[in-house]
Amino acid sequence: MSMISSTHDGTLIDAVWPDRGIGAPARGLRLAVLVVAGTALMALSAKIQVPMWPVPMTMQTFAVLVIGMAYGWRLGGLTMLAYLAEGAAGLPVFAGGAGLAYMAGPTGGYLAGFAVAAMLVGWLGGERGWDRNVPLTLVAMTLGTAVIFGLGAAWLSVLIGFDAALVNGVVPFLTGGAIKIALAAAALPFAWQLVGKLR
Repeated sequence: MSMISSTHDGTLIDAVWPDRGIGAPARGLRLAVLVVAGTALMALSAKIQVPMWPVPMTMQTFAVLVIGMAYGWRLGGLTMLAYLAEGAAGLPVFAGGAGLAYMAGPTGGYLAGFAVAAMLVGWLGGERGWDRNVPLTLVAMTLGTAVIFGLGAAWLSVLIGFDAALVNGVVPFLTGGAIKIALAAAALPFAWQLVGKLR
């Protein structure tokens, strides 16, 4: 089934590597390659540490936002679920640990937020066309980041209390989050312009 919307050109990945007109085996191979590539990018982004104050910044939320919007809500969500399954199985794909016990710890809400945020920005991009210009992409990326922070803080507040969750789990990451929102908001419209020139 094509993920291309009837009112838009579909997702960026559909424009780069269409699944229309190919047989089921090729479509399955395309799906597998994209999911594996997305989970590999997620694992790599978790290991990248950019020195910042007050805390170092990983590129995970940037990768979540870009993958979600470029892939669309179905494939973006599937990719994040596959990423979480890899981590649950013990593969070293997260920033600081692996396994179900790690996922149930302080970062559990943020990890769950990855899947929800990817589907949200994927829907706004692929179904609504918000990934074609910077202002709408900026709004979508801000909403996606808010989902990640919101679910992360909600779960963290169960463990350490609401005030401590905000102070330790949200406030230190706001500057890095804003930088990643801006980068993602610039990247998607630029990629669409590049694809348009190559067509």
